[in-house]
Amino acid sequence: LSQDGSNYQELLLEMTGQKTVPNVFINKTHVGGCDKTMKAHKDGVLQQLLCGENEVYDYDLIVIGGGSGGLACSKEAALLGKKVMVLDYVVPTPKGNTWGLGGTCVNVGCIPKKLMHQTALLGTSIQDARKFGWELPEETVKHNWETMKTAVNNYIGSLNWGYRVALRDKNVNYVNSYAEFIESHKIKATNKRGKETFHTAAKFILATGERPRYLGITGDKEYCITSDDLFSLPHCPGKTLVIGASYVALECGGFLAGLGLDVTVMVRSILLRGFDQDMANRAGKHMEEHGVKFLRKYVPIKVEELEAGTPGRLKVTAKSTEGDETIEGEYNTVLIAVGRDACTGKIGLDQAGVKVNPKNGKIPVNDEEQTNVPHIYAIGDILEGKWELTPVAIQAGKLLARRLYAGASLKCDYVNVPTTVFTPLEYGACGLSEEKAMELYGQDNLEVYHSLFWPLEFTVPNRDNNKCYSKIICNKLDNGRVIGFHYLGPNAGEVMQGYGVAMKCGLTKEQLDNTIGIHPTCAEIFTTMEVTKSSGGDITQTGC
Repeated sequence: LSQDGSNYQELLLEMTGQKTVPNVFINKTHVGGCDKTMKAHKDGVLQQLLCGENEVYDYDLIVIGGGSGGLACSKEAALLGKKVMVLDYVVPTPKGNTWGLGGTCVNVGCIPKKLMHQTALLGTSIQDARKFGWELPEETVKHNWETMKTAVNNYIGSLNWGYRVALRDKNVNYVNSYAEFIESHKIKATNKRGKETFHTAAKFILATGERPRYLGITGDKEYCITSDDLFSLPHCPGKTLVIGASYVALECGGFLAGLGLDVTVMVRSILLRGFDQDMANRAGKHMEEHGVKFLRKYVPIKVEELEAGTPGRLKVTAKSTEGDETIEGEYNTVLIAVGRDACTGKIGLDQAGVKVNPKNGKIPVNDEEQTNVPHIYAIGDILEGKWELTPVAIQAGKLLARRLYAGASLKCDYVNVPTTVFTPLEYGACGLSEEKAMELYGQDNLEVYHSLFWPLEFTVPNRDNNKCYSKIICNKLDNGRVIGFHYLGPNAGEVMQGYGVAMKCGLTKEQLDNTIGIHPTCAEIFTTMEVTKSSGGDITQTGC
């Protein structure tokens, strides 16, 4: 045998690309050398190969997380004939709040946020109505928080029920338990009574989402709330301090002010980090002009209760970010909105061998949402470097299920995703911010067109003259391709959805110019933009 060693080595090299030993095969499948065999053992692949086709799991797929992405993926997999389980468990907030099936978006995110934003817009419409001839009583119109909260939560309850029915109809096994890996193919599920069950699956999809981050200061969890608490708050929040400058902070601060409340937003540094700063500052300025107070360059260091109640009274001590100065203020409610943390730290990912970014809990994946463990995938807000948006999670979940079980190849496209921030004056965007475009392409290779505009609906009540703003960023090196699209004005989501399709199709400035606008609308402004930023020309609108 030793005499034929070189011949064996050449044969192994031809067959496997490896001539060293050990050279492991299992059921005619080449695994590799020692290191690759050990890795296959850790990943669970070795067990699958050893069992061949005889390995029996409880489920084809277990989805951990019943939010937008998890539900979309599980239903799609079930439609494709797979045996699927969904586990969803909401850990109560420090205030004790919890909610039903559907994840953040449905229960404590997009849906209640948009409905409360709409409530605030209706308040403005009531004021506008008088100017249009509606003879409304002159006495101050009051808003009833409890009526709004009950109506919003009743609607959310109907959605929760609808999701449960949809899973049942599609034969997805929904379990209201907390999932935790104990092996790479096995999880422990613990329900609210502490009862444990164990389940195995051939594949897993992590869709656990995120929860609001706290400040780590005295009194934050005891006395403050987050967006997880706000939308079901049983009483009007009264005078409110919003801590943060994220889109959650500005959206919540905006609609609370629109309901007539005294609102202050405490900002550590900049507004809407990651978004176009020109647009972010204009959105913030509009809020300031409509009654929202901004306390800039301060961070809270202590929250104390002065008086219990519904609402009670709180004292907040804050420190300047530019010196040693401290200030104090009294509020009825303090809302923390300083970011969100991925819910990945307590689900046993180390037992499954899944790599996680230790800094933020996010999970690195390849372009098919696959983690470093081949049979475990991840979608939604927990992905590193991807959008934290409900429709992105839904799209990724559906496409992933089709790739896994229907032989499809289409991957989720994370480029040019349109989105909208529902501040009082809404901000819609698609593509790059001006800052990012400058960084990638350089100022000389870009042309930025912009315009102020005055929606026709605003003219009769004579409000917000030339405060709405539009901007497109074009790449001169690529036929004037639009690489950044930004809109500040009413109905931003509706406007951006259509232009988002155009961006996917490779929209150019020439194509915009050749598109006939719908008159009189706000969206038509993008078909008539002529003034570039570099020209310094006048961008105010003088008529229709």
